[in-house]
Amino acid sequence: MKKFEDTGLLLARILMPILFIVAGWGKITGYAGTAQYMQSAGVPGFLLPLVILLEFGGGLAILFGFLTRFTALFTAAFTLLTAFIFHVDFANEINQLMFMKNMSIAGGFLVLGLVGPGAYSIDALIRKKLQPSASF
Repeated sequence: MKKFEDTGLLLARILMPILFIVAGWGKITGYAGTAQYMQSAGVPGFLLPLVILLEFGGGLAILFGFLTRFTALFTAAFTLLTAFIFHVDFANEINQLMFMKNMSIAGGFLVLGLVGPGAYSIDALIRKKLQPSASF
């Protein structure tokens, strides 16, 4: 059963960050427009490099299972924050959907942050290397 759990966690780590990696890359390639959009919502443009780091870098970290618990919990909080900043116009049906999408994504990252990345991850390799070996 553990093997199925680890395989499921790997699959989740492959699927969950796709949106963040693509969005982070889009912010890199459309930097000026993204900064303007953020500022129009009252978010200072100087925060954009941090957003890119979280979305693109954090997405890759989740994908490969590196610093997974920390990154997943931080990403869950970030996703909730963006929902409440950018998607609270509930008169707009798209914003309603985007708000619920963010809630669902945050829930998934919260679970990943609590259970960890599973055996097929950089975190597991590091943990294995750091464990003292039993030598007699």
